[in-house]
Amino acid sequence: MARNKEALVLLLDVGPSMHSVIPEIEKVCSMLVEKKLIFTKYDEVGVVLFGTEDTDNELTEEVGGYQHVVVLKNIKVVEGDIVEALQQLPRGATHGDFLDAIIVGMDMLIKKFGETNKGKKRLCLITNAQCPIKEPFEGTKEEQVTTIAKQMIVHGMRMESIILRGKLSQDANKKIMDENDQLLRIFSTETSARSTYVENPVSLLGALRTRNITPSTIFKGDLELSPKLRIKVLVYKKTAEEKFPTLKKFSDKAASTDKFATHEVKVDYEYKSSQEPDKVVPPDQRIKGYRYGPQIVPISQAEWDAVKFKPEKGLKLLGFTDSSNVLRHQYMKDVNVFVAETGNTKATLALSSLARAMKEMNKVAILRCVWRHGQANVVIGVLTPNLSDKENIPDSLYFNVLPFAEDVREFQFPSFSNFPAPIQPNEQQLEAAANLVKMLDLAPQGKEEVLLPDFTPNPVLERFYRYLELKSKHADAAVPPLDDTLKKITEPDDELLQQNKSVIEKFRRSFELKENPRHKKSRRLLREERYGSSEENSKGEIPALASNLIEDKSNVEVDNIGDLTPVQDFEAMFARRDNPDWVVKAIDAMKNKIHDLIEDSHEGDNNSKALECLAALRKGCINEQEPKQFNNFLRDLWSFCQEKNLHGFCDSLSSKGITLIPKSEAADSEVTEDEARSFLVKSQPKV
Repeated sequence: MARNKEALVLLLDVGPSMHSVIPEIEKVCSMLVEKKLIFTKYDEVGVVLFGTEDTDNELTEEVGGYQHVVVLKNIKVVEGDIVEALQQLPRGATHGDFLDAIIVGMDMLIKKFGETNKGKKRLCLITNAQCPIKEPFEGTKEEQVTTIAKQMIVHGMRMESIILRGKLSQDANKKIMDENDQLLRIFSTETSARSTYVENPVSLLGALRTRNITPSTIFKGDLELSPKLRIKVLVYKKTAEEKFPTLKKFSDKAASTDKFATHEVKVDYEYKSSQEPDKVVPPDQRIKGYRYGPQIVPISQAEWDAVKFKPEKGLKLLGFTDSSNVLRHQYMKDVNVFVAETGNTKATLALSSLARAMKEMNKVAILRCVWRHGQANVVIGVLTPNLSDKENIPDSLYFNVLPFAEDVREFQFPSFSNFPAPIQPNEQQLEAAANLVKMLDLAPQGKEEVLLPDFTPNPVLERFYRYLELKSKHADAAVPPLDDTLKKITEPDDELLQQNKSVIEKFRRSFELKENPRHKKSRRLLREERYGSSEENSKGEIPALASNLIEDKSNVEVDNIGDLTPVQDFEAMFARRDNPDWVVKAIDAMKNKIHDLIEDSHEGDNNSKALECLAALRKGCINEQEPKQFNNFLRDLWSFCQEKNLHGFCDSLSSKGITLIPKSEAADSEVTEDEARSFLVKSQPKV
């Protein structure tokens, strides 16, 4: 039997009180089977309905009772017909007894597998638990539930209960619901059953775990606290990103009658010499090469192995630090969990003592990790304590990878305080913006968070799986519109927007919206303005450059500073945000452009353009908090002009009042007001 093979029985309440949510149950259950068809096609699934008008199960025929319970699908390997059955669930006419459904599901698993497949048998109950449970023939309901729970343990079964309540109707009996909740808690206490309460269809999509991934150790060994103190630990992945299933190439060359055809596409590569194109180069005559400037440096496999860094496997503690020194946004990659070695009491006590001491002292541990022999890199990470509130679950530690210096990216943004006073927001605008943010808060104070991370599925994946199932039936099927439930995840809530219409309207009135004319013109129109229309050219007239010609460069990605419009090119490069390096590139390019203009100037004909570029550079460096770049450049430029006797440019610089950036204009500047004022009044050497 396959290691990860699972047998699942779905126990679905289809009674009258569940009719409003059955469409959502159909979606989530069919999604579960669809994922099994993709990832675990050898899993087995059965479906049991309770609350039906009819009765159809083996226990009724054998021992009697268990009325209004129907076995919709017996346990079998997942197939498309199970998906179709789950997409068309019947609506029941009577109140269902979830204990009867649990016993019928257990009976199906016992008859199918007996004592085998322990730990891989699962029951999934979906109900609102609003209907009363029948009184047992002997004992109390609590005793009956305890007996059922013990039988689950004996036969290696697990159960999860999803209780869907939402807005309760007036017919709901709170006393009955409390009693049913108490019975379900007995399952959680006596077994490893998990009970989840959900309030809306969105949470239901995420409450049912559609994929169960068996944990596997990524490290097994010692956690070295000191040369004389080690703890035996196991390291597992706590979280991992769920990605799209791998798409494979499919070949239709095989005959349609060939039942054993794999339709697999195999790709082979051949390497041929440029001198002899017809000759194939064997592997022993090939060598890897690395570019180093214009040349390629060959490095053999032996040389590559010799320079490889080969750290030893192990976990070593580097030290402890306050938890405030390690910020949440510095965590990288997936989360791992450190647990003590199974069955090792000393390791369990040691790890628990370490975790509780770290929690009490508000400390975290910095670790050096090499998960396996031959690993090419070393990981530095942080351990945080995870204390358990259950007696049967020991304490553990969470591990997150920390970045190295090369992994840290500093994105600098200009401050609003650097903008002129007329365009800074006033108190009324700030209040309107704050109210808008509060109105759109997904976790308002005193209320439950709207989209809980644990119960909110990835809408992109959900839609992909649904379309894949549709495509499997109809090859030419078009992409269906977005489902209403997924719209609640991806789009603003219409009801919320209607309730806060006044807040949105106040925000709209507080800010004046103007149409940006720069984005109106196309590149074709831009070329016509630059070179004139064909009619104008036919008359022999030389067209003048449009005054707003350069403004339209916001549509065009500028990569360098040209000779025609250097200031506008510089501003366009500054405005790019697809890479943080554009600011540095723009500053360097403008420095070079200013130098070129001054050097190529004949009797000062380029001075005015150079001054415009210098003023634009100064303004840009203030906005981007780069005053040091400009101040150093201006000092070098002043010295260069003195050496080359370019006093005409120095006089123009003084007349325009372009000076160093003081601390009053940029907080990061090291120049005082007096230094900035006295910079341009330095005495010039006489020639």
